[in-house]
Amino acid sequence: MAEIKVPELAESITEGTIAQWLKQPGDTVEKGEFIVELETDKVNVEVISEEAGVVQELLFAEGDTVEVGQVIAVVGEGSGSGSTTKSPVEADPAEADAPVKDVEAAPKQQAAPVAKDESSSTDRTIASPAARKLAREKGIDLQAVSTVDPMGRVRVQDVEAHSNAPKQAPAAPTAPKAVAAPKADDSRVKREKMSRRRQTIANRLLEVKQSTAMLTTFNEIDMTNVMALRSRKKDKFFEDHDVRLGFMSFFTKAVTSALKKYPYVNAELDGDEILLKQFYDVGIAVSTEEGLVVPIVRDTDRKNFAEIEATIGELAKKARDKKLQISDMTGGSFTITNGGVFGSLMSTPILNGTQVGILGMHTIQKRPVAIGDEVQIRPMMYVALSYDHRVIDGKDSVGFLKTVKELIENPEDLLLES
Repeated sequence: MAEIKVPELAESITEGTIAQWLKQPGDTVEKGEFIVELETDKVNVEVISEEAGVVQELLFAEGDTVEVGQVIAVVGEGSGSGSTTKSPVEADPAEADAPVKDVEAAPKQQAAPVAKDESSSTDRTIASPAARKLAREKGIDLQAVSTVDPMGRVRVQDVEAHSNAPKQAPAAPTAPKAVAAPKADDSRVKREKMSRRRQTIANRLLEVKQSTAMLTTFNEIDMTNVMALRSRKKDKFFEDHDVRLGFMSFFTKAVTSALKKYPYVNAELDGDEILLKQFYDVGIAVSTEEGLVVPIVRDTDRKNFAEIEATIGELAKKARDKKLQISDMTGGSFTITNGGVFGSLMSTPILNGTQVGILGMHTIQKRPVAIGDEVQIRPMMYVALSYDHRVIDGKDSVGFLKTVKELIENPEDLLLES
């Protein structure tokens, strides 16, 4: 018999949420075969079985939080068809049958069946083992606990919410009418539990807003020259490198040059010390179904345009396929986010983690612009730099963004610097 334990995930990750059981009790599992998918703060991890056999027991339900090193399932010997062990959820109906048989066997004893029926209400409720344990400790009837799970499964957080809810005074005769109104409203609202990753994103964004002196400065870039250069070179570029030439490589190179010129934008605050990073690892924000992730393009000062475009493409695909590793998203020194792909004209991006700067790109829009004494229609892009004013002064923030603007507007200079 082998125990399936939560493996070491990463240095900063101590727990995860069971996203999906890939095997059920009675299923045959091979050595090295995936048995469960865990959702962590950053990535999803599939856990394998170290032994071949039959899944005997699942100790936690989907949605439960488990810690590193904790036993979550048991795999034993035998064939799949011979397994009779039930999961915690499947065992509930069987347990609920016993009181019913007792009622049928003693029809003359009227009081006893009622008591047994009431005591079995908790057993018939679908709940995770952790939720049952907490309910027993707090003396809570699981049937009285409201749950947000669409399957009606009671989880630990539901029990805690029920326990912490204020006790209501005895209702007046008119109370049932007052309670009926919210039910009508509830039918028009879909309640959805936040995923672990969405909770992490929300908490970290709020933490950044509350713990930094964040400020945003703006500028606009005339995209005429870089668009013309891209148009002239894109076919040859694709033929030589088998990757398409986009604007992200231009902006990544421009940001890297600006970081060299303004090193405090490439820094990090650690207590009362400023860490000036001597490397250029630029994060590129990628939108996925589960939220925004920021994989890192390493050593952008050493990569050429083709290598940057290829790396961005690979990381974006891994992000959308949920194949990113922890190492793909740690250690960045600056971030670029492009709201322009969704049509955003202007925004104030929020800093990423402990970084002190983030560049926001936006949609390209034709606007009338004064060129000398003439008004011309030019493709323009607003850009925004959000920065931590505790580390970066206004002079450096404006100078940084102006450098990016000048390099994009004169891409030949950017090529020379690369």
